[in-house]
Amino acid sequence: MSAAADLPHIPVLIRPLIAAVAPVSGVWLDGTFGNGGYTRELLAAGATKVIAVDRDPLAFEMAKDWIGDFPIEPVEGTFSKLDEYGSDLDGIVLDLGVSSMQLDIAARGFSFMRDGPLDMRMSQAGPSAADLVNTADEAYIADIIYLYGEERASRRIAKAIVAARPITTTLELAKLVEGCLPRAKQKQSHPATRTFQALRIAVNDEYGELYAALMAAERALKPGGQLAVVTFHSVEDRMVKRYLQARSGNLSNANRYAPETTQEVAAFDVKKRKAISADQDELDMNPRSRSAKLRVAIRTDAPAGQVQPRDIGMPMMKEDR
Repeated sequence: MSAAADLPHIPVLIRPLIAAVAPVSGVWLDGTFGNGGYTRELLAAGATKVIAVDRDPLAFEMAKDWIGDFPIEPVEGTFSKLDEYGSDLDGIVLDLGVSSMQLDIAARGFSFMRDGPLDMRMSQAGPSAADLVNTADEAYIADIIYLYGEERASRRIAKAIVAARPITTTLELAKLVEGCLPRAKQKQSHPATRTFQALRIAVNDEYGELYAALMAAERALKPGGQLAVVTFHSVEDRMVKRYLQARSGNLSNANRYAPETTQEVAAFDVKKRKAISADQDELDMNPRSRSAKLRVAIRTDAPAGQVQPRDIGMPMMKEDR
């Protein structure tokens, strides 16, 4: 069996993740199969089977030459429904965000560094980013860029987008956003980073998927089962952190004027209060790991419950509130 070191794309935080959930055994679910790195490492560490889930059909197409050699059950679907794919699981891993595979293919339209159609659809189905920027009204686009990308110049960018429509390619949009913002200083991210992130999140309903996946994981894990989530930006990490706080009985009341919430029996035991980040060796080898954070929790035997999106800081458009 090949370990992650043999793969062309080394999964972010894979070694600290395996160390944090050791000893690995039984049936695990990898909710973001991608290039197969986490799945193969889980098997190498002792998992007897991995249910590999991905909404992108290309993930399994690229793995067709080797996936049949391992105890892997491929499932083309969204991780928000992961409890439909397995129950009494020993562990669940979620590696959030866009995969290297998607970024590296210009035709998928995720990258502002490569020219391609403005697509960004992980499942390769449904409305694309081009559909969004070319049909939505200016206020809606501005709200998406502000809420999902935390971009302070969202209204200026949205106004420029509407004035320049139609926009059909990634470099068209990247150049337009770049013209709305001050030139980036050395070592700063590209000016279009936040806008592209926001559109990708909106197109794929990433926050809604994460919210549903966390509760689905609670239903699917057996007592003692482990949940490991790798995030890549502050909003995702906040959602995961506050969810685990809420379901481990440690979520403080954010509004002191609001009624006190009744604490339910803890459904998770959080392993470490602080998130795990990449060490210097991984940062030197993989700059993408710079913003990555890992959180791990153990399922108790308490009944599965539910939290509201607002309670874990999930950004929501006005019509969804």
